Amino acid sequence: MASARPDSLAANIRAYVSRLLRVPSVRFGLIAFAAVALTVAAMTQMASVIVDEWSQRDVELRARLVFRSIRDRVSLAVAAKSHTDLESLFEQLVEDERILAVGLCDEQGSLLYATKQMPAWTHCPKPPLPKRDTFDVDRGHNPPVTLALFPLSTKADEGSLLIVHDLSFIERRAHEAEFYMALALLGVAAGLGLLATAIVLALLRGWTRSLRAAITGLNPGAPGLASRTAELPIGRDIEAMLSELRLERKYADGIHVEWSPNTLHQLLAEELPGAQVIVVSNREPYIHNRVEGKIVLQTPASGLVAALEPVMRATGGVWVAHGSGSADRDTVDAGDRIGAPPGHPAYALRRVWLTDDEQDGYYYGLANEGLWPLCHIAFVRPTFRERDWAYYRQVNERFAHVVAEEADRDDPVVLVQDYQFAMLPRMLRKRLPKATIIAFWHIPWPNAETFGICPWREEIIDGLLGASIVGFHTQFHCNNFLEAVDRFVESRIDRERSSVTLGGHETLVRPYPISIEWPPAALVGQPPPAECREAVKARYELPEDARIAVGIERFDYTKGIVDRMRAVDALLERHPEWRGKFVLIQAAAPTRSKLEAYRGLQAEAFREAEAINAKWGAGAYKPIVLSVRHHEPQEVFELFRAADFCIVSSLHDGMNLVAKEFVAAREDEQGVLVLSSFAGASRELAEALLVNPYDTHGMSEAFDAALRMDRAAQRERMREMRGLVQQRNVYRWAAQMLIDAAHLRRRDSIAAKGAG
Repeated sequence: MASARPDSLAANIRAYVSRLLRVPSVRFGLIAFAAVALTVAAMTQMASVIVDEWSQRDVELRARLVFRSIRDRVSLAVAAKSHTDLESLFEQLVEDERILAVGLCDEQGSLLYATKQMPAWTHCPKPPLPKRDTFDVDRGHNPPVTLALFPLSTKADEGSLLIVHDLSFIERRAHEAEFYMALALLGVAAGLGLLATAIVLALLRGWTRSLRAAITGLNPGAPGLASRTAELPIGRDIEAMLSELRLERKYADGIHVEWSPNTLHQLLAEELPGAQVIVVSNREPYIHNRVEGKIVLQTPASGLVAALEPVMRATGGVWVAHGSGSADRDTVDAGDRIGAPPGHPAYALRRVWLTDDEQDGYYYGLANEGLWPLCHIAFVRPTFRERDWAYYRQVNERFAHVVAEEADRDDPVVLVQDYQFAMLPRMLRKRLPKATIIAFWHIPWPNAETFGICPWREEIIDGLLGASIVGFHTQFHCNNFLEAVDRFVESRIDRERSSVTLGGHETLVRPYPISIEWPPAALVGQPPPAECREAVKARYELPEDARIAVGIERFDYTKGIVDRMRAVDALLERHPEWRGKFVLIQAAAPTRSKLEAYRGLQAEAFREAEAINAKWGAGAYKPIVLSVRHHEPQEVFELFRAADFCIVSSLHDGMNLVAKEFVAAREDEQGVLVLSSFAGASRELAEALLVNPYDTHGMSEAFDAALRMDRAAQRERMREMRGLVQQRNVYRWAAQMLIDAAHLRRRDSIAAKGAG
C-alpha cells in the first residue's frame, strides 16, 4: 500500500491543529499557559534582580561596618609603618568567607600590604585617590567581585583601604530565588487551574441543566451562567492572604546585621543623626531605697527594664519614669534627674513623682485591675472604675508635660512603653506635632470582642493612634488591634500597609518581637555551670543527686506558678523514680501586693507548695523550694546555669524574656526549656518543649521528658535557640523600630518640602 504523501500529512496536521484551536477550552488553556509562562519568567527575573540588588546593598553595608571597625587600627599601623600589624589584621579579615581580599592603596595609587588572595588583575585607582567611599562591581572575572575603596582620612592623603568581596554567592542566591519563585508560581497556577477547572465544570453542568430545562419547558426561570459566576467570592480572599504574606515577609525577617551597641550607635549616627531618644515607662531602671538608714540601689525584676536598659545605654537620651523608691528623691538633682547607670552614666533618668492616690488609681486601679486582666486570658475579671480612669488620664497628662520639658528639639524620637500610657501618644502629638512617637504594647492585645468590655475602648484606641507606630510582639496581636480599631473607631484601615489613618494622621501597626541583650551583662563573672550547680545545692540544702528545675518570675497570676506546682505533683505521682531527687526552685518576686488577686495568688502558692512537700517530702527533702524575694540578675543567672531545665508556664504572655535569658545563660549548650505555647516566645523558640499549662498531665510528662533528654539532644536544641536569640537580640528589636522611625521622618521631610 502506498504511503501518505508528506505534503498531505502536513496538511492533515495543520487542519487538526486548526480545529483544535477553535475549541474554546483549548484556546483558553493555551492562553492561560502562555500567561503563566510569561508571569513565571517575569517574576523569576524580578526575584533575581531584587536578590541581586539586596545582596549588593548587604555587601556594601558589611564593607562599611568592617572599615569602621578597623579604620583606627589601620591608620595607626600606617603611621607606624608596621607591615606586620597590617598583614595580621588583613589576614584576620579574610577569614570571612565573603571577603576575598584586603589591601592598602597608597596616595600614588600603588597597592600595598595586600593579602595573598588578592586577584592579580586588581589595581588601585590612579591618583588622586577619591575622597569618598566608592564601590565598583567587576563581573568580568571569575569570581565576580565588589571593590570597595575607603579613604582613611579626608584631611590628608593617608591612602585608602581596599576591600574585595566575592560576589559568587549572589548568583547562587539568585538561582535559588528563581527556582523557588518559579516553583511557588507554578504551584499557585496549578492550584488555581484545578480550582478554576472544577468551578467551570460545575457551572457548565448547571448551565447545561438550565438550558435543557428551558428547552423542554420544565424550568423557564432557571438562572443563567452569568448570574452564577457573579457569586464566586474567591478573589478577595486570595488578595487578603497575599497581602498578609507580603506584610510578614517585609516586617518579620528583619535586618540581617549582627546587632550590638556599636552597630546601634552607627544606626543612630547614619539614620537618625542628631536625634534625641526619649523612653517613657512606668517602671524605672534603677530604684534607690532606704534600708536601715542606708541608701540601697536595686534593679527591678522587669522584662521591660531588662530589654530597654541596654538599648538606652547604647543610644543615650532620657528615660522618663515614675520615681517609686523611698530614697529616689534624695538621689536626684534639682531637675529630678540622675545619671544612669549609677557610677557609669550613659543616659539621664528623669523621675516623675506621683501621689498615693494617683498611684492607686492609675497604676493599681485602671492599669492592673482593668487593662492587665482584660488583655491576658487568665480568667480574672477586670475591674473598671470612673475614678481610676480619671487618675489614669491625669498621670498620662503629667508624663506628657515632663516629656515635652525634656525634649530639647521639636522632633524627638519618643518610645512610649506599655499599657500604663495608652493615652500618652495622643497627648504628646498635641504638644510635639513633629515628634516620631513609637508606642510599644508589651502585653497581648485581645480580640475585638474581649476588648469591647472596656468602657473607654474608643479613648484608649484613639490615644494609641496618636503614635507614628504602634508595636506589638507578634503579628497576631497586630491583627487583633486592627480588628478592634475597625469595630470601635471610625477610621481608614489600609490592610496592605497595615496602617490606620485617623484625622489625617497615619499610624503604622508593626510586630517587633522583643528580646534581651547579647551577651547578657549578668553572665560576667559567672562560674562554670557545674560550680553554679554545687553552689545552688549547698544554698538550698538539696540532695547530692538532685535534679533541678527552676521557675523565675514575678508573683503574677498570668505566669502559671500554681499550675506548674500541680504538674510537679503529677510528675512524682506518675514517675516515682524522681521522688527524693527532683526539686523545683521557684524564685518569685512579690509584686502588686496591694491587689487582692495577687495576695490571693501568693497565699495559694504557699498552700500548694506546703501540701506537695508534705505529700512527697521526707526529712530535709522538699520537692518544691519557694524563694519569695527580689533576686538580683547574677542570682537569677546562677540558677539558670545550675538547672536541668527551666519552666516558663505562662497562661498568657506577650513574649516572656525569662525563656530567652535561660537560653542565653547556657553557653555549655545544656539544659532544657519547657515553654508554654501561650507565651509569645513560643513563636520563636520552637526547639523548646512546648506545653499547655492548663494540661497538668501533659506538663508533667514534659518535665519527665526534659529530665530524661540526653546531652546530644539538649545540645542540638539549645544550639538552635541560642543562635536565634543571639541574632534577634534587643539591639535588633530597637533597630527595627528606629529604622522604621527614620523612614517615617524622611518621608515626612520630603512631604513637607513638597508642600512648601
